[in-house]
Amino acid sequence: MTTRVRRTPEEARRQILEAAAKLLTAGGPAAVQVRAVAAEVGVSDAAVNHHFGTHEQLLSALLRFGGARLKSELRAALDEWGGDGAADPARLVHVLAGLYADGYAELALALRQLGWRDTGSGMLDEAVDRLHTRAVTDGAATGRTPPPREAVQLTVAALHQAVATEPLFGDEFRRSVGLDASARDRLVGWWIETLRTTLAGRDASTRAMHKGVGDR
Repeated sequence: MTTRVRRTPEEARRQILEAAAKLLTAGGPAAVQVRAVAAEVGVSDAAVNHHFGTHEQLLSALLRFGGARLKSELRAALDEWGGDGAADPARLVHVLAGLYADGYAELALALRQLGWRDTGSGMLDEAVDRLHTRAVTDGAATGRTPPPREAVQLTVAALHQAVATEPLFGDEFRRSVGLDASARDRLVGWWIETLRTTLAGRDASTRAMHKGVGDR
């Protein structure tokens, strides 16, 4: 006789979403079917529908689950910036790119084609605040002028857009300038350097040069 595993509603939802995320990574949005998710968790199809309603609602919840995972991983990366050393945003870029490479870019597109629209905002607000605060701290220590918050916002927004569309259109964009798929990792490296440059601000000689140009 099979012993029935009792789960709290919260545990059941988490296990279902974790199973759905595993299927998404392995096979894209088409692999995230109610029956497949139920089999992965060891519950009935009806149990999945009980917790999430329709298939579309399950996919929407999965996208939010990915967003929550992203915020958690970004926070962990930012928390590693303790101490007196300069902050290096490389891990932040890899965390952001990794999420979309796990199928969430295709999932967002699939939901959009079904009519879903994201009504939330500020998923990366905390990351921007932490990046800017650290840039100000580093600037005070090095004598450089830190970037304005909006410069950090614009850089992170452009980075987010780039890595979100990479799994969907990255190869096509690279081919448009004569690059092949082998340039993918170099492009990630370029974004890391771009974010580093933004956070580094400007030194005294650069400020003087810009002031001189503006005074003419």
